[in-house]
Amino acid sequence: MELLETTIGALLKEKVEQHPNRDAAIFHADRVRYSWEELDVLSEKIAKAFLGLGVAHGTHVALWANNIPEWVFVQYALARIGAVLVTINPEWKQEELAFALRQSDADFLVMCPGFVKQSGTRVHHYDYIGMVKSLCPNVTEGACEAAFPRLKKIVLTPGANERGMLDWQDFLAGGQGVSNRTLEEASRRVATHDPVMIQYTSGTTGFPKGAVLSHYNVLNNARIAAGLQHLGPEDLICGPVPFYHCFGSILLNLGSLVSGAAMVIPDHFFNSQATLKAVSEYGCTALFGVPTMFIGMLALSDFEQYNLRTLRTGIMAGAPVDKELFEAVTEKMGAYEMTIAYGLTEASPVTHQTCSTDPKEKRFATVGRPIEHTFAKIIDPETKEELPDDQVGEVLVKGFHVMKGYYNNPEATAKTMHRGWLRTGDLAVRDAEGYYRIVGRLKEMIIVGGHNVYPAEVEQSLHTLLEDEVELLQIVGVPHAVLQEVTGLVVKLKPGRKLTLEEVKLRCEGKLEWPKIPRHLKILKDFEPYMTVTGKIQKFKLSELFASSLVI
Repeated sequence: MELLETTIGALLKEKVEQHPNRDAAIFHADRVRYSWEELDVLSEKIAKAFLGLGVAHGTHVALWANNIPEWVFVQYALARIGAVLVTINPEWKQEELAFALRQSDADFLVMCPGFVKQSGTRVHHYDYIGMVKSLCPNVTEGACEAAFPRLKKIVLTPGANERGMLDWQDFLAGGQGVSNRTLEEASRRVATHDPVMIQYTSGTTGFPKGAVLSHYNVLNNARIAAGLQHLGPEDLICGPVPFYHCFGSILLNLGSLVSGAAMVIPDHFFNSQATLKAVSEYGCTALFGVPTMFIGMLALSDFEQYNLRTLRTGIMAGAPVDKELFEAVTEKMGAYEMTIAYGLTEASPVTHQTCSTDPKEKRFATVGRPIEHTFAKIIDPETKEELPDDQVGEVLVKGFHVMKGYYNNPEATAKTMHRGWLRTGDLAVRDAEGYYRIVGRLKEMIIVGGHNVYPAEVEQSLHTLLEDEVELLQIVGVPHAVLQEVTGLVVKLKPGRKLTLEEVKLRCEGKLEWPKIPRHLKILKDFEPYMTVTGKIQKFKLSELFASSLVI
């Protein structure tokens, strides 16, 4: 597959010419759907509004919202005039928002007023307007210069009005005086290697870093990932993943663009039931998500009532996938061509991916081989020397998808890039056939009495040993006075099941080496408080659960 030399705006025009009346995006919770032509018209209208506001080539525009239709419109609108989209995590609070707006040099902010999200018995309130007022007390007078000297205007999505902020209708009205010629001239100035978005990393080990990605990076990555799923105009991709993240904004939104497949958005945030309802109602053929999302869907008491017969493929990514989960997704859900992808924001994001023709054991035990036009190797993290097959080391990648660098952070860029290679921070093993198996994060490796213990490797084994009792589990390091660290096991049990540390140790005896056997056990009712909005589990938060444990 040749790499594309085009832009998001140009590719959208192609799709309109090829399939003007085909569905491009379906929003299940909003009960609205948009064809490629409608998506083009709406994004053009919004692009003119941005031009009328003073947005130009290279202008940074932050977007703070959950999975609402306007998120997609704004993404396309900014791309077609050469502006840079700064994606803001919808679950960030005011301190994180303030950091991102300042660090990214955001000139404008588009945001929804906030939202309410229910997770089980917990209700989370996100008052965006209140948070902005706290940061900018004079925002009602339209002044935010004291807090954010570069921020010129805040635009609210439809249905919200606030003094000092521009409501959606007035925002659109500002573009009525912008001619088609002005828009076309702005579009012609956009080049394939121009920056198109700044995506912030999770920041679990410090302040988030903004990876600068180009049209070339993201379009080609989305295209290759979609190709490995054999996606085309006849497909419908169910995407419960958040738009702000590279999984949503690139693999889903742009994956739909490059393949012509329609995307189906179940809800404004992840909801297991809404996701299965969307698959069933629209006949989705692909399903995207992180492992915890699939686990949540499979655990629903009414799972069997959903018609999932149309499912064929999709992407599971973001965390290791065990054999039991892979078999449940391919057999119970029917997604027999499901792929496993691996990557990172800094690589736009996919660097490795499985495909349906890989041997079965490789499809769940590995993250596949490097995708097309990608070079990968494993090095010793200390010596930086390349390692042979079957040895654990850090994964490095090089190719078309590697970011331009971290925005306004040359020191972090220099630490992440090593002689033209991107350091992933992940530990893996490559076998003789070129398949990579991720065993953990370099910073999450546990050292037990001088023995290196890789959490993902232990978790794979424990999933098999405890499959009857455990729905979800994680391994973390717990401080130890003599051994430096020991392993701690955190689990969510299946309904009606019980488990003790002694039983865990008994199951592990003779199956795992002594450093890998858990010495501490915590049982949780729900992992949700320890997850990011993308469904990734934050191990550092789980480690804190053992802070009061007796270290012996």
